[in-house]
Amino acid sequence: MPVNMSKRNFERRIKEHPILEFPKRKLVKFYFEGKEYYGYEDEPIACALIANGIKVFHITKEKKRKRGFFCAIGRCSSCLMKVDGKKNVMVCITRLKEGMRIERQ
Repeated sequence: MPVNMSKRNFERRIKEHPILEFPKRKLVKFYFEGKEYYGYEDEPIACALIANGIKVFHITKEKKRKRGFFCAIGRCSSCLMKVDGKKNVMVCITRLKEGMRIERQ
């Protein structure tokens, strides 16, 4: 098991479903807040974060409220993060690639 991907978190993933298919994907390394994690290539970044136990994607400026996975279709602003230096990226609809650097903003 790769560093920072505990067996418990890895087992959170849905492996079988009566309607949906989950094709085998390449395991890739990415960085969140400077730490190394692993996820599957082309899955939404949000899925990789959640599978690694990261639930807070954004903290509101004014009231410091925690925001996480909400709509999952790119309609809200709860998942806005900084990805590879670019701000305001919706991680619920952005696909994970090898070596991505992801940060809260």
